[in-house]
Amino acid sequence: MSFVVAQSHFIFGVRTGVRNNLCFFDEQTVVFPSGNSCVCFDTVQRWQRFISGSERSQGMRAMTISSNRRYLAVSDYGERATVTVFDLQHEQGRKRKVLSAGDMSVQEFICIAFSPDSKYLIGLTEGPEWMLILWLWEKHKLLATLKTTNTNNPVTQVSFNPYNNTQLCVSGTGVFKLFRYSEGALKQSSVAKVESINFLCHTWMSEHRVIAGTDTGRLLVFESGDLRREISMTSVQGQSARQVEVKKIKDANVDEGPSVPSITAILSYSKGFACSRGPGTVFLFEQTDESGYRKTREIKIPLDAYCSGVTLAEYQQIDTICFSPAEETLAISTNRGQLYSVSLSSVDMNKEDKLHFELLSQSFHSSSITGLSICIRKPLVATCSVDRSVRIWNYETKVLELYKEFQEEAYSVALHPTGLFILVGFSDRLRLMNLLIDDIRTFKEFTVRSCRECAFSNGGHMFAAVNGNIIQIYSVTSFDNILNLKGHNGKVCQIEWSLDDSRVVSCGVDGAVYEWNTQSGKRESESVLKSCSYTGVAFSSDCKTILAVGTDLTLKEIQDCQVLREVPADETAHTALAVSHSGRVVFTGTSSGTVRAIKYPLPIQKEWITYQAHSGPVTKMVITYDDQFLLTVSEDGCLLIWKIIDKEGRGLKSNKHIVHTEEILITKSDLEEKTQHMLEMKMRLEELQMENEYQLRLKDMNYNEKLRELSDNFVQQIGTLKTSQQAMKTEMEKQECENQQNSAELIMKHSKELKDLELSYSQKLIVEHEKYQDLEQKHQRMLEDYEKQLKSAEDRKIQAVEELTKMYEAKLQEKTQLLAQCQEDAEQKISVFKAIIKQAEEDEERKILEIQTNYEKKMKTEKQTNANLKGKNSIMAQKFISLQKRIDDRSADINKLKQERQRLLGLIRSLESDIEDLKRQISGHEKTSQDKDHIILCLKRKNQELEKLKFVLEFQLNELKQKTEPLQHDISVKKERISQLEEELIQTDKSNAQLKLTVSELKLKLKTRDKEMCKESQKVKDLETHLQRLKSDLHNCVSFIQEPKTLKDNIQMIYTRYVQQTERVERTNADDTVQKAVRHQCDRQERTVNGLKMRLVKSAEEHEKVYAKIMKENMTLIAEINELRKELHLARTQAKDVKAQLALLKKPKKSQPILEEAAYQDPKQLGVS
Repeated sequence: MSFVVAQSHFIFGVRTGVRNNLCFFDEQTVVFPSGNSCVCFDTVQRWQRFISGSERSQGMRAMTISSNRRYLAVSDYGERATVTVFDLQHEQGRKRKVLSAGDMSVQEFICIAFSPDSKYLIGLTEGPEWMLILWLWEKHKLLATLKTTNTNNPVTQVSFNPYNNTQLCVSGTGVFKLFRYSEGALKQSSVAKVESINFLCHTWMSEHRVIAGTDTGRLLVFESGDLRREISMTSVQGQSARQVEVKKIKDANVDEGPSVPSITAILSYSKGFACSRGPGTVFLFEQTDESGYRKTREIKIPLDAYCSGVTLAEYQQIDTICFSPAEETLAISTNRGQLYSVSLSSVDMNKEDKLHFELLSQSFHSSSITGLSICIRKPLVATCSVDRSVRIWNYETKVLELYKEFQEEAYSVALHPTGLFILVGFSDRLRLMNLLIDDIRTFKEFTVRSCRECAFSNGGHMFAAVNGNIIQIYSVTSFDNILNLKGHNGKVCQIEWSLDDSRVVSCGVDGAVYEWNTQSGKRESESVLKSCSYTGVAFSSDCKTILAVGTDLTLKEIQDCQVLREVPADETAHTALAVSHSGRVVFTGTSSGTVRAIKYPLPIQKEWITYQAHSGPVTKMVITYDDQFLLTVSEDGCLLIWKIIDKEGRGLKSNKHIVHTEEILITKSDLEEKTQHMLEMKMRLEELQMENEYQLRLKDMNYNEKLRELSDNFVQQIGTLKTSQQAMKTEMEKQECENQQNSAELIMKHSKELKDLELSYSQKLIVEHEKYQDLEQKHQRMLEDYEKQLKSAEDRKIQAVEELTKMYEAKLQEKTQLLAQCQEDAEQKISVFKAIIKQAEEDEERKILEIQTNYEKKMKTEKQTNANLKGKNSIMAQKFISLQKRIDDRSADINKLKQERQRLLGLIRSLESDIEDLKRQISGHEKTSQDKDHIILCLKRKNQELEKLKFVLEFQLNELKQKTEPLQHDISVKKERISQLEEELIQTDKSNAQLKLTVSELKLKLKTRDKEMCKESQKVKDLETHLQRLKSDLHNCVSFIQEPKTLKDNIQMIYTRYVQQTERVERTNADDTVQKAVRHQCDRQERTVNGLKMRLVKSAEEHEKVYAKIMKENMTLIAEINELRKELHLARTQAKDVKAQLALLKKPKKSQPILEEAAYQDPKQLGVS
């Protein structure tokens, strides 16, 4: 079986307190410290690469990246501070060099920086020395060291000149100096007189110009190390370009007051520089000329919707500013461990007048994480922190799903197995909350104060909460307190449920590990070790044994009240543990922030794998139910996700197949608001589309006109340019001809001059050659003379040496004679001294005899006193032996007390947090104690009176006892009868309680049924109204039967109006019965529509038939009309003829029979006329 290992997968959190803790590796990858590692985070693809820190490091202090974006340097503090250089182009961030300060004792480097060519590395040490240390880091060579200041003023920043890799700038409180590396040493080149100014940051703008920011919000410009001017942060009125006022500094020591926001970060870029201006604000400045700058943008951190009014996101102090390599993105880090970014591309800058930062990845915890919990049905993990926030993370998608900040600190957190509910413990109450789509809302509160630990059962039907030293178990369905598990004498540190929820294991500061039965509330097993305060406990994978860790630095396996196995102690203490569900490995977290993987069954020796994880003690850790991920949290505010794999790189195979659900909770009001908002947005979108189309048309018109104007202008310019080009060509040809003539003349002149020069220089060379020969002859003569002089000088030297030897030999003879005389004098003096010494010795012997007699007398007296002292000494020896025994006993007691002290230190740490809570309670109890003291005095007085009555009543009681003895027999009989009746009452009460429960359940069912009936009736009414509207609309459509296009449009309008509403009804109503009813109604409506369509087709066919009949009848009528017209034309002609005949005939008598004959002949024609 291969051993299981853990691999760092993803981390949520940023480590604060590190100088320059954010930098860009490329356009989409940033590097920042988190836990005990540096993280390379790809903001687009959302993957992370870890560069682990050194094992002996006590933490990071500063970091920097080289100008070519290849090397990353990190400074670690400890007994001997080091600077580690990593190669970022290597996949795992290969460690290149580890630099130290040599023989100097340096505990930390507060600031480091690369030279522009990435060859040198400078480090600034802490106070009081504030030393500069320069390395040629690739050769691991320390080049120079220098003390920056003689005062105790702190120095905050050091940087290289980006245009000169040998020049440095150092700034701090009352310090602004330039240094230069030359001739193997750092030398000070300039000092500015700024004793009362506190510089927080600076940046290089050019080879000689540096801009520095102060704690009073001033931007000071230095030229070649001298203070020249100040850049005002306010824009000048009346200028369109918002030109920033640049003024001369007359008094450099002007105090602007404490209310002015400070400049904590500043950085230059190609167009100018960016600087922070107070909390949550960054200003962008652009250079207008060689000495002027104007403020172009103000970028702010936006308000956080989930943040309370006490700690707003916009009041964060900006620690670091960095630009991407292409300067399209600006990123910042804050003192609350948050990362923000903003796009600086020209398109985005022109779009918005006010720019706001956006979170670079997501919001992180800004303080120690105290609670951690996971669920079964969703890949979610919940955390709570000292920063008063509760956050829900997704460990598969690596996204912050939900978070909320409260007015008070959340002590503990527990997720329901479904992932839809969460328990959160506060100082006053324990709250059960719903996890909605965009909020965490309370719906039930429990009276559990300062709940430091809580946990849901695996089935989700119960939960356990710690109330002081009592574990309370509640039902999730009825919210009743089922059991109270009492037994711990101190604070309970952790609780855990078994897989079948039949048992609960707990551990506490009192050194006890208890196993409880959740059905009876009894203790099944216990293990108490008073010298150890336990911090973590867990069941094994088969729930047969218990694993626990505590302050005795060991990992114990407990079964049946006995310790089965124990992993030996180490220097660091275990603070948390987690057991894999496969039973192959146990993970523990330590007080130094490391994570250990230990085989299971536990080994006898110290066998484990240690991983660098956090920069603070691990507070909680848990393994997911599918054994794929390990989650750890720490006091450094980071959540680290580990991938659990075997040594071959494969994930663990789990026996449990867990299916993650995607359901979420949402309130009805929120859903209605969102649907209404969606409708409004759709309407708004349509309006915007119309407006945009209209504006685009107008712009097209304008652009077409501009294009025409420009094309006309360009055509004219092209014509003018062609004419000017032709003129230029002619001029060029003329100039070429002139140049050729001039060049020919010049060539002739130069050739003549060359010949003349050759002749003159040849003559000069001859003369110089003759001079050279003369000089050579003189040189030979001089050499001969010097040789003669040297020989004569040597002869003189030999003669002088001989004379000197003769002189010194004569002097030596004289000195030897003087020595012989001195020796004779010395011997005479010695004889005289010996005689003097003999006389002195005789005198001393006499004195010694006198002294001896005196001391013998004293000795006798001393012997007597000594005898007395010996008797006293024996008595003192006996006392000494008894005291020695007492001392031994006391030393044994002291050792015991030391052991108890170690145990009590653990208790003190855990009780410190309880003391804060108890102080709050004591302040409330002090008020009540005064009232109680007054009541006690009153009660004492009453007690004295009652004691007087007691004597009287005792006498009366004796008399009554004699009288009540015969009555006691009757009372005992009646008591038996009463007990029988009480049993009957208990049974009746139980039956009544069961009946009440059934009645309450039936009432609830009736209420739910009534609500459902009301909902159904309301839905039926709504549908009836929809049907009536649909019928009326269909009735109106009948009038458009002869117009098929309008009829089709109206039917489409009806379809869009009513079918969408039915779809909305189907979306909002999730019940199956309602959906069936809606579908049934939709089917009915579709049938009616199909029936209407069939009727339309039939009516159209009938209409065509009727139209054909009418056309036929119309044709017959037109034929009859034509025939009648012909007859009418004939009748008219006949009438004309008759009139002509009447005119010819003069006699009326004759005309009458003729008319009668005409009328008789053609009566039809006359009728028609």
